[in-house]
Amino acid sequence: MIVENKMGRPVKKDRMKLAGFIDDYSLILIFAALFVLLSLTVDYFFSWENMIGLALSVSQVGMVACTMMFCLASRDFDLSVGSTVAFSGVLCAMVINRTDSVMLGVASSLLAGGVIGFINGAVIAKLRVNALITTLATMEMVRGLAFIASDGQAVGLSNASFFSIGNLMILGIPSPIWVTAVCFVVFGVMLNQTVFGRNTLAVGGNPSASRFAGVNVEKTRIYIFLLQGVIAALAGVILASRITSGQPNAAQGFELNVISACVLGGVSLMGGRATISGVVVGVLIMGAVQNAMNLLNIDAFYQYLVRGGILLTAVLIDQLKQRDHKD
Repeated sequence: MIVENKMGRPVKKDRMKLAGFIDDYSLILIFAALFVLLSLTVDYFFSWENMIGLALSVSQVGMVACTMMFCLASRDFDLSVGSTVAFSGVLCAMVINRTDSVMLGVASSLLAGGVIGFINGAVIAKLRVNALITTLATMEMVRGLAFIASDGQAVGLSNASFFSIGNLMILGIPSPIWVTAVCFVVFGVMLNQTVFGRNTLAVGGNPSASRFAGVNVEKTRIYIFLLQGVIAALAGVILASRITSGQPNAAQGFELNVISACVLGGVSLMGGRATISGVVVGVLIMGAVQNAMNLLNIDAFYQYLVRGGILLTAVLIDQLKQRDHKD
């Protein structure tokens, strides 16, 4: 029986609305509470310089998380993004050193990233090879290409105009942060306002039903991985610009940070559910925790434990949400 409260409204409906509100905004509330706690307990955390440093430290993760969101939402994932970041940085540096053309170097890297993404998508969608095996293989192959092309050494750069890509200040904020913000806006609109975004969620929710509804599942998955490769390459170019060289061993473990941020942001590993706001919050939570541990001089070994614990907690929360939706 539904009992009415003093205002004459059903209590059950009130509780359902409260539960829905908590479910929708729980991540934002958690981040707000964490941010306030760290601001009060960690020296210099809330300083302007540290806020800029925090945003800059997660800028590459944020860029790639935008497209990883699409991969996870379609029931796939990409383990090769870290290797693509490294290879694109090395390739960009090599082309610029040979041609003295920043535009040609950047274009070559973005094209290479697109090719890597296309190969991943084609093998997964057309040949029906598991995404884990496919992207694990390309992760090793692309990393190997980065080491072979550079002879295992960092590829130095001296082109000042290339350095401005990752170090330019716009309104007092570094350019990588602006690029990440643009990615959040563009891919947020793409997810929520376009047919491609709706098809991505449909494919992740139920691939068979999507085919019956007229969605080209294979083409959608290929496009997702192609985008993933291009954005990972963009992140690699910006990283190379920031560190003034192409590093074949760069971005090791990068793919795990990106996936962790997405899962923490509520992107379901079972596909069919993702929000750009959740991804933004997930990226910021990971960055804030890492930043606070660095300010507190916590040993790197313990930082691994904390990051792993956060990821495990996020996965457990995702599983609980899946059970609630089924019930």
